[in-house]
Amino acid sequence: MTLRSALSRPARWYSLAAGGLPVLAFPGAGQAWLAWVALVPGMLLMQRAPGGREAAVRGWWFGAGFILVGMYWLVPSIGPALLPLAVVFGVLQAAFGFAVWRLLHGGVGPGRASAALVVVPAVWVCCEFARSWHALGGPWALLGASQWEHPAVLALASVGGVWLVSAVVVACNTAVVLLCSARLRVLPVVAVALCLAVGPVLFALLPPPAPGGTATVALVQPGQTPDEVSRLAASLRITRGLAGQPVDLVVWGESSTTADLDRDTAVLGELRALSAGTGADLLVGEDARKADGRISKDAVLVTPEGVQARYRKIRLVPFGEYIPFRSALGWIAGVSKAAGENRAPGAGFRLLPATDRGGAPLPVGVLICFESAFPDMSRQAARDGAPLIVYQSATSTFQDTWAPAQHASLGALRAAETGRPVVQAALTGESVAYDRQGRRLAGLGTDGTGALVVRLPLAEPSALTWYDRLGDWVPLGSVVVAVAAGAVAVARRGRSGGAASADGPSAEAGAGAERPAARGRG
Repeated sequence: MTLRSALSRPARWYSLAAGGLPVLAFPGAGQAWLAWVALVPGMLLMQRAPGGREAAVRGWWFGAGFILVGMYWLVPSIGPALLPLAVVFGVLQAAFGFAVWRLLHGGVGPGRASAALVVVPAVWVCCEFARSWHALGGPWALLGASQWEHPAVLALASVGGVWLVSAVVVACNTAVVLLCSARLRVLPVVAVALCLAVGPVLFALLPPPAPGGTATVALVQPGQTPDEVSRLAASLRITRGLAGQPVDLVVWGESSTTADLDRDTAVLGELRALSAGTGADLLVGEDARKADGRISKDAVLVTPEGVQARYRKIRLVPFGEYIPFRSALGWIAGVSKAAGENRAPGAGFRLLPATDRGGAPLPVGVLICFESAFPDMSRQAARDGAPLIVYQSATSTFQDTWAPAQHASLGALRAAETGRPVVQAALTGESVAYDRQGRRLAGLGTDGTGALVVRLPLAEPSALTWYDRLGDWVPLGSVVVAVAAGAVAVARRGRSGGAASADGPSAEAGAGAERPAARGRG
């Protein structure tokens, strides 16, 4: 098949366009309800493909469309590299396309429909889990994150992380496809009802996370500034205005100072005086060239006595803070705002030993910007006993896009997963605060400047959600389900003597399709 003939198939272009539809459920467009049906057009195109191979290709194009629309804001950082990035990562959805076709094409009875409601979401979660590996870019725009505004739905995350939210949303879409294309009625209607109800039921039945006192946190947002000197000056000015208020911790955004606080005694002196004047520990973001000549991004805890502890960012932003395979891809820096040199990553996570105004311990799990996308990192902070999780962020490069809102929304997921309140201080917005169940308490948008002061109900350090205890059981279980389903399909094909073809109508028998007599109303 020539490239020209491959590109001339309208169904593939429709699949590419359909891939952009789920993005409208995320912050920016903000149509969270759409996620429950947004996959349906693309899935119908996959289901009606003439064969499994074409369905996989349509899944690939669907995935590419999702990446192109969902991450359009990366263009300033990686320029034209977004297109090949979408093509490469879109291929992960080929498995989803094949699974949809295998289980939903042709005559579908109760048995195959029931299998589809389990296997299709499992394959989707496997695709998301693979894409979430840091070396492949990280877990941005997971489908479950679209539900950040709905704490009742996020109760699912407290049990199985964002992965369980994604799985339930995909199961709902699968049920809707069955309603659109199969003779079944009762089974898919019941499945839709269960998908919509399971989160609220868990929210009602699960006890809220155990409380552990309160703390008042001030999030400093200097806003757009012409340079790093002005940024530091604005942060200092805003923080001085907090003097006299009962604040326990002041949080600045990522890269709020470019001074190496281990060597720049003048800037450190100002910060020490600021901590003494406000009576609160100060958590600043350092983006500086260190004594070894390398640049790193650190969260630094400053008190009147000086630097008490620091955490160095572990998971750097691909292209923004380092260029993978720089020897081959370094040219991207010449046509975009990609990193001119690689930042130095940290070696491991640690809590920072802050104290409140009364001197009582207030250990915080501090993570930096992009790290808010990784469920395992906030889970580690919770398991280490942090009663509060803090993110420092800087998204000024993407100020007028959907990225700041999408980034801020991730705090709701991490709060629901861990049962910890989550705050994010961003240089130019959005700065936000969420309670232990992911409910938004306060926020400061991209057009705001100043200090956002919020009193937070803390978590009991020893209290753990089911997700804290069990970890990524949903994606790991999904891998087991997907592998088992593949093994069953291969075994059935083997018993049929290999007559079924993945690209022909006779493949329906190999897919476990029921005979007409077995069809029912499910």
